Amino acid sequence: MIQKIISLFFLIFLFSFFSCKSDIEKNKEQLPNIIWLVAEDQSPEFFPIYGNSTVELPIIESLAKDGIVFNNAYTPAPVCAPARSAIITGLYPSTLGTHNMRTYNSYKKENQPSIGIPSYSPILPDGVKMFPEHLRKIGYYTSNNSKEDYNFKKTDGVWDDSSSNAHWKNRAPGQPFFAVFNFGISHESQIWKQGSNDILVDQNLVPIPPVFPDTPKIRKDIAVNYSNLIRLDKKIGKIIAQLKQEGLYEKSIIFFYGDHGGPFPRYKRSLYETGIKVPLVIKFPNSKFAGTENNDFISFIDYAPSILSIAGIKPPDIMQGKAKFGKFKASSKTSYIFAASDRFDEKVDRLRAVRYKHFKYIRNFNPKISNAIPVLYREQMPMMRELNKLWKENLLIKDHELWFETPKPKEELYDLTKDPYELNNLADKISLKDTLFFLRKILDQWIFSTKDLGEYSEKELVKKWVQGTKSRKLKPVSFKKKYGKIILEHIDSGSTILWKEKNGPVWNVYSEPINFPKSIIVKAVRIAYDDSDIVLIQ
Repeated sequence: MIQKIISLFFLIFLFSFFSCKSDIEKNKEQLPNIIWLVAEDQSPEFFPIYGNSTVELPIIESLAKDGIVFNNAYTPAPVCAPARSAIITGLYPSTLGTHNMRTYNSYKKENQPSIGIPSYSPILPDGVKMFPEHLRKIGYYTSNNSKEDYNFKKTDGVWDDSSSNAHWKNRAPGQPFFAVFNFGISHESQIWKQGSNDILVDQNLVPIPPVFPDTPKIRKDIAVNYSNLIRLDKKIGKIIAQLKQEGLYEKSIIFFYGDHGGPFPRYKRSLYETGIKVPLVIKFPNSKFAGTENNDFISFIDYAPSILSIAGIKPPDIMQGKAKFGKFKASSKTSYIFAASDRFDEKVDRLRAVRYKHFKYIRNFNPKISNAIPVLYREQMPMMRELNKLWKENLLIKDHELWFETPKPKEELYDLTKDPYELNNLADKISLKDTLFFLRKILDQWIFSTKDLGEYSEKELVKKWVQGTKSRKLKPVSFKKKYGKIILEHIDSGSTILWKEKNGPVWNVYSEPINFPKSIIVKAVRIAYDDSDIVLIQ
């Protein structure tokens, strides 16, 4: 009798499942396509959509006319790998343990042997996953072309394709897609790599930011960057043209953004606005909100929950960001922007910052170290070598030498409305004592509430995550066969179960009982863990 009741309930479950499945198929047709166009290493101040008329960027300008220009978009880290860990998870790098540049080095076996730091993948908090995985569960085709660099070892099952050939065109007919395109032409390295190529602007007319002296070498590097933006615009134009040719442009949500601040010294790797403020344009279907601006704070940790919300997926509670759009849009706005800066390659430091209204507060935990730490990678830039030379020869004026100052102040406070380049530190102003105390307290609360790992030495963290642990290999997936379906389970609730037909090309994310094919293989995966052994089911 009990067995009959169980069977009846299971039949009811299957009936409900098949009924819902038809609804899911219908919903697929209504899900928006989402495209991310990512410019590496760029600040808003270089773009005409933010008031700079040095170059015309017709594609980006047209996209802005069809969408929303965000005037206060930020990264929580001023360098690519930590920033990308925030984008892909919706959490702060200092919470994840991805705050150092780099932790997991996918480009070479060694990481930073000169200071004893190996390549390692931090053990992320329970429940943290790369958000495209959630999109694949509801039928999205996900593609990434092609930079990853998440500061941890990614898992299978996140992307249908992550390669230089990744493109939405490879999806099934009618399948909704999330497609990412990364553009390296605007990267820091292109300042010296493109330096011998054509300069597409008049070097004599480019504006020089007030943090730099006006010299021929510095003018040239700035002109190279503007030239690279012209090249970037043309590359983005090819993607936009494809969307329009396929009738997808009007139906799609398109993000254009920079992955952190500009490619220059005192920009990239800096907690000043030049390092953490980024360009952001979002175009919605049918150009909803076309030609508007948004002054609200938005951080990279908000991107993942926002995309999930747009797709009708409730963002996981563990995400620290807020959904800014969609079904699960947060009811309150963001009041603060937080950012962190730690190790860059072979050089170690620790800084934290909070932006509130028009004020910025920065805390330097190692004031004896100059902001101009000699990162070998950056030393390749002619501008950086020029600045070093002028500094050593005592030829820099006050505003230009502040970045080299040693010791640097323990605390910095800036009024960004009066001082957008943060050259006048107000931390000692008696009239702003209450503001200083308030922001100091807010930063302390954030460090505590987000479990900021920056207080621990990296070697301690490596020992905890890598050297002092037992094997991190996941146990095999278990399965049951019932009524022509396969039900998969795994003992670790933080893992993801993947499956594919025995000779299939792409792993699928398991989310519901599987119709029994001839044979499938299954495994469990989790960030920083070794995949489980593969189980064959036939």
